[in-house]
Amino acid sequence: MLTDEYIKRVYDQVVARDGDQPEFLQAVREVFETLQPVVEKHPEYEKAGVLERIVEPERTIKFRVAWVDDEGKVQVNRGYRIQFNSAIGPYKGGLRFHPTVTESVVKFLGFEQILKNSLTTLPMGGGKGGSDFNPKGKSDAEVMRFCQAFMTELSRHIGQFTDVPAGDINVGGREIGYLFGQYKRIRDEYSGVLTGKGLEFGGSLARTEATGYGVCYYTQEALRVLRNDSFEGKTVVISGSGNVATYAAQKAEQLGAKVVTVSDSNGYIYDPNGINVEVVKQIKEVERGRIKEYAERVPGSEYHEGSKGVWTVKGDIALPCATQNEVDGESAQKLVDNGVTVVVEGANMPSTPEAIEVYQKNGVLYGPAKAANAGGVAVSGLEMSQNSYRLSWTFEEVDAKLKSIMEEIVANSLAAAKEYGHEGDLMLGANAAGFVKVANAMVAQGVL
Repeated sequence: MLTDEYIKRVYDQVVARDGDQPEFLQAVREVFETLQPVVEKHPEYEKAGVLERIVEPERTIKFRVAWVDDEGKVQVNRGYRIQFNSAIGPYKGGLRFHPTVTESVVKFLGFEQILKNSLTTLPMGGGKGGSDFNPKGKSDAEVMRFCQAFMTELSRHIGQFTDVPAGDINVGGREIGYLFGQYKRIRDEYSGVLTGKGLEFGGSLARTEATGYGVCYYTQEALRVLRNDSFEGKTVVISGSGNVATYAAQKAEQLGAKVVTVSDSNGYIYDPNGINVEVVKQIKEVERGRIKEYAERVPGSEYHEGSKGVWTVKGDIALPCATQNEVDGESAQKLVDNGVTVVVEGANMPSTPEAIEVYQKNGVLYGPAKAANAGGVAVSGLEMSQNSYRLSWTFEEVDAKLKSIMEEIVANSLAAAKEYGHEGDLMLGANAAGFVKVANAMVAQGVL
């Protein structure tokens, strides 16, 4: 419930302006509900209009992307870049290519990115972008032509000291390569304007693994501090089969757990012997196939239609790594009923407000996305540093820095939760710790 008058007033303004953007409203309300003790302790934020400003993007860019398919027919998509907040650094956040991309989705992602980037302790502001283009089923040539058309427009709005995009859903190494090549062609400069690049042209070791590994480092540290426990011997339920899910499964296994599920938009795999990550990588990363093919290759595994069925599988730890709002209240209750006591988010905002309420009522250790999946953007920040220095660190060096950052996020979140009277609350702590740093920077820089 929103009880603070200042917060209520600003949220009502957001609803009046953006009432047709449900994902964005959900993200704002979730943050605002936890910021009430922070705002009460810092009356200077109201005087400086911090809340009014932080929910309004500094710049919203929407553009047409026209490209030619393999049949010679012109196709038209919409492109977006939301440059949300630059108080602590250049805009930083991924590009998502998916039919569900709308202004609301990009705004919710960009808003979350402000606090997520702040939590990493690296100097990065919040931004996000993408298009309703779907690369699935497209040839490499079609994807290249789309990316070149997309970057032709985007290039005038980004730069290594202004806005540094990265990948997100359906934007992997192939897409980043095409986008970077087109930027270089247009601007005639070789700069670290994108992260997630190939190792041959400025990418960082451990970037591919970063988000999935980071989720597990965060979970392991939260378990250690709050429950004197670990992944060892636990059964883990994971949704998704993309980059985040795959490497979360790999790291959880390395930490002593058994991962028994992965999924895609059509259905899920249950493998009681433990998911074979190499098979998943072959199907999804190399062949760009469907996860049901796993059951055809791995004896003893089962494929089930319907992606939400993954939440009916018994386990100890759940890591939602697919997409926003994939866990509703009913699914969350099924997780609890099946023995899950830990839910840590690898995707962006995968739990609905009703699901989060179920976690909290049942004493589930809940790690919110903006903290738990910050590993990807953390290593993107490290990639930016390596590009600026014109050097590269070893996998072990980057991995060690990632682990340290994720452990620090847990520590800072718990410290903030305690400071504002909600000891042990990782969600409130993450929102408070991320917000205060940005808010103080905004106050210090004047009215912008």
